[in-house]
Amino acid sequence: MNWMADKRWSDKFLPEIKSILGQQLIGEPPVEEDQERNTDLIVLKMEPVRICCRIRRHKYIDKYDEFTIRTGRPSGNKTELAKIIEGFGNYIFYGICDYDEQILECWMLGDLNVFRLWFNRQLVINKGKAPGISMNNKDGSSSFRVFKIDEIADDFVIARKHLNDFYQEELFQYI
Repeated sequence: MNWMADKRWSDKFLPEIKSILGQQLIGEPPVEEDQERNTDLIVLKMEPVRICCRIRRHKYIDKYDEFTIRTGRPSGNKTELAKIIEGFGNYIFYGICDYDEQILECWMLGDLNVFRLWFNRQLVINKGKAPGISMNNKDGSSSFRVFKIDEIADDFVIARKHLNDFYQEELFQYI
């Protein structure tokens, strides 16, 4: 798929992603905030918060413990990894949809500042060799790097819905 087709497909998950991010990035303030400053909810940052979102199809559900970041397109346009390393983006939201492509079965919200620091440290440790596994899409539409979530610094993951959480929710609906 080209960029526009990729975007159209993944954008249908934006309402669900926004709901999840609202739960993760908006919190309840201390009671004093409500009493003294008329504050019932608080956003943790007031400057723009930039979140890159990447959704994978259900056929990749067995790879829920990893995430990918695009590193190349035939067009030569700058891709996600270059932008991230340059300092763009605060968070990454990464999810895998269900079989019917209607909801997200599992997802992860990661801190890109933590990722950048880890990535650059790995470059130094490995004498310039980038971390992760380099791969190409079979259709030649792009190249990407695969990163195992558990190999990145512990504070990278801010919130996560594991695959098993989805199946437990489904099970509880029938009990």
